[in-house]
Formats: sequence, C-alpha cells, structure tokens
Amino acid sequence: MWLFRFAWKNMWRNRQRTAITMAAIFFAVILSVAASSLKEGIFDNLVKNVVSFYTGYIQIHKKGYWDEQVLDNSFSPDKELEQKILQQKNIVSLAPRLESFALVSSGNITKGSMVVGIDPKGEDRITSLRSKLISGNYIENNDHAVLLSQGLAERLKLKARDTIILIGQGYHGTTAAGKYSIKGIVKFGSPELNDRSLFMPLPLAQDMYGAGDNITSFVLSLHHPSELEATSSLIRSAIGNEYEVMTWGEISPDIKQHIETDSKNMRVVHWILYLLISFGILGTLLMMMVERKFEMGMLVAVGMKKIKLAALLTIESIFTVLCGCILGIILSIPLVFYLNVHPLRIGGETAKAYERFGFEAVFPASTAAFNFIYQGIIVLIIGLVLSLYPMYKAFRLNPVKAMKK
Repeated sequence: MWLFRFAWKNMWRNRQRTAITMAAIFFAVILSVAASSLKEGIFDNLVKNVVSFYTGYIQIHKKGYWDEQVLDNSFSPDKELEQKILQQKNIVSLAPRLESFALVSSGNITKGSMVVGIDPKGEDRITSLRSKLISGNYIENNDHAVLLSQGLAERLKLKARDTIILIGQGYHGTTAAGKYSIKGIVKFGSPELNDRSLFMPLPLAQDMYGAGDNITSFVLSLHHPSELEATSSLIRSAIGNEYEVMTWGEISPDIKQHIETDSKNMRVVHWILYLLISFGILGTLLMMMVERKFEMGMLVAVGMKKIKLAALLTIESIFTVLCGCILGIILSIPLVFYLNVHPLRIGGETAKAYERFGFEAVFPASTAAFNFIYQGIIVLIIGLVLSLYPMYKAFRLNPVKAMKK
C-alpha cells in the first residue's frame, strides 16, 4: 500500500512533468472519442437520411412487386396482416403507400413524376414529411390536394395553391387522370427525390388510379435499428410467403455498399490515429525517463530494489494514464454534444458528391455512451502497455551510469 501512496505523491513532486504526460493522454482520449463519435454519427446520419427521406427501415410488398413495380402487383391490406406486423415488439409504426408514375402538367410544361399516395399522419411518423414543408400547408387524409417536391415545382414553374394535371396508367390498364391543387411544397436532401416527387392522400391516389383499397407497400419504422435483420426475419415468419419483406439495405444496395466502403476506410484511419496516439504517449514517457535517470540511479544506489523501483514507476504511469483518460472522457462530452447540436457541414464538390448518393453533406457526432467508454478504454490500454517501458528501463538500470551528469 505504501507504494501506491508514494507513487501518488511522487507524481506531483514535479507537477510540470506530470501535467505534460497527462496532457498527452488527455488529448489522445479527446481526439479518439471525437473521431469515433464523428464516424458513428456520420454513418448513423447516412442511414437516417435513407430511412427518413423515403424508404423507411423495412418495406413490405406483395411477392414479386420489387421485380415488377406496377399497380397490378398491389395488394389489399387487412387488419389481420397489420396486427401480425405490429405485434413485433421492435415496430414503432406502420404506414401504407400506393406508389406509381404519372405525367405532371402545367400549361405547356410536362414532366414525369413519382406519385405516392400516403396516410399523411402515418407517413409523417416515419419519414417526418411535414418537417420538409417549405411553403404552404401539409395535406390531410380527406384533402383533394397534393404536395409537390421543390425541384419538380421549380421545373414546372409552380408554387403552393397553383393547380396541376396528372395523367397516367391506372390499375389493370385503366386511364388515370386528375386535376389537383398544390397545398404545399416539400424539400428533400436527396436530389433524386427532390426533382420528381408528388404526394397525395391515399384515398385520393386510390381513386385516381382506380385501385380500390389496394396499396403497393407498408413502410415500417423501428425502435432499435440495430435489430433490423432480426426484426425483418420475424416479420417474414409471421406474414408468410405471399409477401416480400425488404430492409433499407436491400432496397438501396448501392447506398449500403457506399456506407460499408466508407466504414472500412474510416477503420484504417482510426488505426493510424491509434498509432499516432501511441507515439505521442511514448514520447512523453521517454522524456520522463531521461529527466528521472539520476533520481532512479540514486534510489538503487541507496539500496532500493529494482523490482520495487519498477513497481513504483509502473504505478505512477498507471495513475498518470488513468487520470489523463478520465479527464479526457469528461471534457470530450461537451465537445461531442456540441458537434451533435452543431454538426459539421461540408460544401463544394464534396457536398455535390454526397448529394449524388442522396445524402446531405451534414456530419453530426454520435452521443452514444459506448464511444466515450470504448475509446477511453482503448487509450487506457495503449497507455498501460507503453507503461511497461519504464519497468523495463528500471530492471536494466545501471546506477553508476545513471548518476553521471
């Protein structure tokens, strides 16, 4: 026990040296936590972009719909099917959709558009569609009006409260046409969605396309996105083979591959960061050993056993590393929360590259406690492993040479 008290007092005998060593650990923890939180936050945000823009975490269609996305592959939902889906504990909410295509016309201008019939309240719970409104008002289930995406509205030279005409092919080859007012304009971070999307209440879409009460998909949101695969498997088992259950990764495989590639690249960057951290900590330990060479030689010369000297130096190093890690974790918390509230925003060509994949170039930090604990432990382990160096030098110490100035 006296070794621990002696080591603690010895640490603060030279406050400047201890402060420098602790600062190396302290900044290493902050850098490691910030990098890890940004990595997790960026990828979480990319997935959230995919989910909240349009796809949801899971979609359910009639078998074969994804290979041939036509209204003839729609299905009539029933309460029993909904109950089978919603009885899965990880499901937060469910929203029906009727998706198709139509030509949207205003004056002499005609553009192709994706037309989505939605339950306005259910859709907002999953994709936060109401929050994307930039002008006008959000639609209600009994409205005879539509929401137009900003890019499509600009191409058609329209604004809220203007009128548009839709022409397309309905259920079983019937003609689908209608004239509707624009109740609001919505803006998406995804250029693809922003340039060709139109939303209308589900009953209105079913009436225009002559689809009865049919829908093309159910879109689901989850309590715990980390349990995505397990939840999709449970739903498949519950609803049978008449339907196909697809995760967002299966719906957007190119985006999933992009995220996986970036994640692997970030893993390499993290290992480089750990290497730099190791050299930084080792440098401060080398400095400490050079400064204390005479002191250690004197202790051995007056009769202190090398094993006790090694234990003393190791305990000092452990205290220093531990204090640096604790301080680093404590002070990294406000930094990470700041980066979460005020995320990094990138412009220029990099932003355009992300937009081509359908992402906003906004990079928030993750505030998950796991990042603070895990990165703190990693830096602590690095520090403790490098603390073996003073022990090694203590055993190899020649007191006569060490006391020579």
